[in-house]
Amino acid sequence: MSSFPKVSRVDSAVTTLLSQRDTNPDRLTWFRSGLFWRTFVLLAFLIMASMAAWVASLRVVEREPRAEQLANQIISVVTITRAALTHSAPDMRIELLFDLASNEGIRVYPLENDDVVVPPRDSTLMPLLQMRIRNKLGLDTRFARKVNDVAGFWVSFKIDGDDYWLMLDRDRIDRTSSIQWLGWAAVTLLLALLGAGFISRLINQPLARLSAAARAIAKGQQPEPLPERGTLEIREANQSFNHMVDDLNRIESDRAVILAGISHDLRTPISRMLLEVEMAKLSDEARHGMQSDLAQMDGIIGQFLDYAKPTDVASFVPIDMTQLLELAAQEASRLPDVRMTTHIDSGITTRGNPIELKRVVNNLIENARRYGKTDDSTFTDIDLICCVEGGKVLIEVGDHGEGIPESEMDRLRRPFTRLDVARGQANGSGLGLAIVERIIRRHSGKLHLRNRHDHGLIIEITLPAA
Repeated sequence: MSSFPKVSRVDSAVTTLLSQRDTNPDRLTWFRSGLFWRTFVLLAFLIMASMAAWVASLRVVEREPRAEQLANQIISVVTITRAALTHSAPDMRIELLFDLASNEGIRVYPLENDDVVVPPRDSTLMPLLQMRIRNKLGLDTRFARKVNDVAGFWVSFKIDGDDYWLMLDRDRIDRTSSIQWLGWAAVTLLLALLGAGFISRLINQPLARLSAAARAIAKGQQPEPLPERGTLEIREANQSFNHMVDDLNRIESDRAVILAGISHDLRTPISRMLLEVEMAKLSDEARHGMQSDLAQMDGIIGQFLDYAKPTDVASFVPIDMTQLLELAAQEASRLPDVRMTTHIDSGITTRGNPIELKRVVNNLIENARRYGKTDDSTFTDIDLICCVEGGKVLIEVGDHGEGIPESEMDRLRRPFTRLDVARGQANGSGLGLAIVERIIRRHSGKLHLRNRHDHGLIIEITLPAA
């Protein structure tokens, strides 16, 4: 389960690139959250700023024409009302005022010196409006938005030297209310956010897909080929990435073939050397040492063959995992330095190759026996758990050693990688976990490593339940 410090340069480059992503703590939080949100916020701000500038420009451009139109309307109402009151019969004026109020929303009141007058609110439109009305009705024309607590648009005029107030409904002056502006702003904001989200997703989806595929490659997984469509830059990037994945797969396949060939060719001379050592006139100490070295070499070659060996899915059969794990636990319990603790549910079955799954369990138990021993104990405590959760067979093999750093867990699952500081030893090829993960992946399962809360490492395997 230990391994050589060799990692594919492509894998290392991908891992380094991903580990260095978003490591600047001085950036804003939403900038660290991803390119999608950065693009979304920038686009939303750009769209809303553009629409706000457009509305402001429109209001500036239409201010003078609108003031001219409203002034002409108010002047016409005052002139017509004054003419109607002046030329109507005295006994008909009450009825005329009633008709103006009920039908046209125009009210006429005498202007008194003690009237409580509230001047109009300051706005960009009001000075222009007042100037044009005074040019027609006289410079002494007064304006108000409330008179004696009655709200409206108030303008003064004279009839035969007497002063009067003419009141119009405010709706005639204010074409759009604050609530209407708020509604339009909400609709504009919603459309801006929807548009920004759609554009951001359209722009970042190929990048997100490429990033996910790169992470899968860094973890030793096989990603789906990226679609070679879209803009020229995206097509070229996806084509280059797919070619890189094909090259890595071809290198992996060639490496497996080379390992199998070399390992097979080395078995014969190693067997001959074992026979010669047995027959040579050597001391017992020298003979045992050479036999141990040759046995270690034979074990490493066996690992090479196990790693390069393909799995025939057509040979999968139903497997009683309860029986397989109990047998593996009994065999491990016979070792003098191992104490097994098991919790295996009954009736657990899956489909697969029983020999390969047995090799997986034995490898994990042997890994825990080698590296899970504490300094103050002569025994290695190993926990073996198996149950069914969510339609999956869950197998956990745990020890009580020192564990491994979280940052090294993904790297140790790649072939020919060893962690000498935490769990490595002088022997081994670095294929233990790689063999286990390859077998588990071919059985449609997953391998996961995590440290215990106190001490030790837990290797978790999930397989489809039969």
